[in-house]
Amino acid sequence: MRVLGLMSGTSADGIDVALVRITGRRRHLRAKLENFCTIPYPARVRQAVLRLANANQKRVVSVAAVSQLNFLLGELFAEAAVRAARRFRVPLQSIDLIGSHGQTVYHQPSREAFAGRRVVSTLQLGEPQVIAERTEIPVVGNFRPRDMAAGGQGAPLVPFVDYLLYRHPRRGRVALNIGGIANVTVIPAGAEPEDVVAFDTGPGNMVIDAVVERLTNRRQRFDRQGALAARGQPLEPLLAQLLRHPYFRRRPPKSTGREEFGSAFVEQLLRRAGRARPADIVRTATELTVRSIAESFRRFILLQARIEEVILSGGGAKNNFLIQRLRESLPGLEFLAAGRLGVDEKAKEAFAFAVLAYRTWRREPANLPSATGARHPVVLGVTAPGRQ
Repeated sequence: MRVLGLMSGTSADGIDVALVRITGRRRHLRAKLENFCTIPYPARVRQAVLRLANANQKRVVSVAAVSQLNFLLGELFAEAAVRAARRFRVPLQSIDLIGSHGQTVYHQPSREAFAGRRVVSTLQLGEPQVIAERTEIPVVGNFRPRDMAAGGQGAPLVPFVDYLLYRHPRRGRVALNIGGIANVTVIPAGAEPEDVVAFDTGPGNMVIDAVVERLTNRRQRFDRQGALAARGQPLEPLLAQLLRHPYFRRRPPKSTGREEFGSAFVEQLLRRAGRARPADIVRTATELTVRSIAESFRRFILLQARIEEVILSGGGAKNNFLIQRLRESLPGLEFLAAGRLGVDEKAKEAFAFAVLAYRTWRREPANLPSATGARHPVVLGVTAPGRQ
């Protein structure tokens, strides 16, 4: 099958589109990335996404706004699929299936009290039925809830694909994706699926990007190649406070998002930083990412498995200074860009949701209970039919 994977991460900077050729079933599945592009969100749409994603339980959010954004993102995801196919010079009718992760605006993997019960919940917007109607192609979406219903965190889901891509008979590997949130997939040498461990380490680019936007009055949306951070020094007392966040001590499986490291966390960081130099504040946010990842390796990975290689993906893989600091913090490990092993580092998550959609279409499970904490493997997502 030829499958389009659609993905927008916690940074909410646009829609990643991966065109993937997939053959085989179960252990014999093979997937090849044919093309990839990113369609940026219009500025007003990105602001609407971040406004909703940064809302917490103490703020009133319009139900109308949630519903409207769900349908608007469905239209934008459909347009991204059409534009990408045109850019790839592939007829839309030659695409068999679309896997759309959508846009996460809320993720609460731990049970909380609500209306007399304790519930978990997650919400990804970008209505799959709209995508299916506009493209006339079947769409698999809403991937996370079934894993959560089975007792899992609903995340991370990409480790299933990391295992397919990076398993090695003799070399232990960690796939490190630095998106808005940073996450790891630990694949010991000769691993079986049940040996794979995965979890979110904490903020990736999310806090850095938000700090840069605030300090530059939105003239910059991110720290290109870490240039600002490289000119600064970490504010060590503030950094020590930030690293005491309880999420960093929590044992895997675990997942997180803007609910813990969104606008409220950034406001607190900036308030505590006071009148420090902007470069020092950006360096502190960057060190938060570096040190939380490195500490996750030391506490939860390197004591349990022998690891030789770290495979980098996500936008943070392009931040040269951040990666330099990771190399310094984790000596003895070889760092490789994911593109060297077949899938470009920016394309991997969209590629993954194409593969997960294919598994759903075949009615095959695609979560890894050892990664999400689910009680058993499940078939993920729901399918919106294409035009009959």
